[in-house]
Amino acid sequence: MKIRARMSMSADGYVTTPSGWPALTADPAFVSGHSHGIQEFLAGCEAALMGRTTFEPALTNDRWPWPNLEVFVLASHRPAGAPDHVVTDSDPARLLEKLRAANRGGDVHLIGGPKTIGAFHAIGALDTLELVVLPLLFGGGTQLTPALDPGTGLTFESQRALPGGSVEIVYACRGTRDALPHKPAGQQ
Repeated sequence: MKIRARMSMSADGYVTTPSGWPALTADPAFVSGHSHGIQEFLAGCEAALMGRTTFEPALTNDRWPWPNLEVFVLASHRPAGAPDHVVTDSDPARLLEKLRAANRGGDVHLIGGPKTIGAFHAIGALDTLELVVLPLLFGGGTQLTPALDPGTGLTFESQRALPGGSVEIVYACRGTRDALPHKPAGQQ
């Protein structure tokens, strides 16, 4: 099991538009669930892990955004209307253990903003950070840094061009993963 964060950002470093929407939604080439390599990325994932702020808007969507994924939410309380199969916990380490216990060998898509990604990176649970850098300049919004600055153990792994001028950049993450309790190697 690998925990993989994948998010989009503008060329000037913003992961949200000035109005608060995910950066990807501002790209004219964006097609929900289909563009920017998301289907390829999700093919190896069996679970979605996210913060409450990312999860709550899904409760009012016409379609459930994660129909084929187990859903785990970092939240101080269970959001009203959350389906029974959604697992919640307020502690990142406890939520990670619940996720590991449920895992059947697939990867986990860590969805969210800098705070959520930073929380799981801080406990050594983030394996890769995958950024889709859009050919757009926002001049404002939420920045990925300083939550993940150059000293946080990110090592360049690969890059590739995507249709429409975007570039995917993948970083391997090192952290304190070895300090956390794990299942035996055959059960990860």
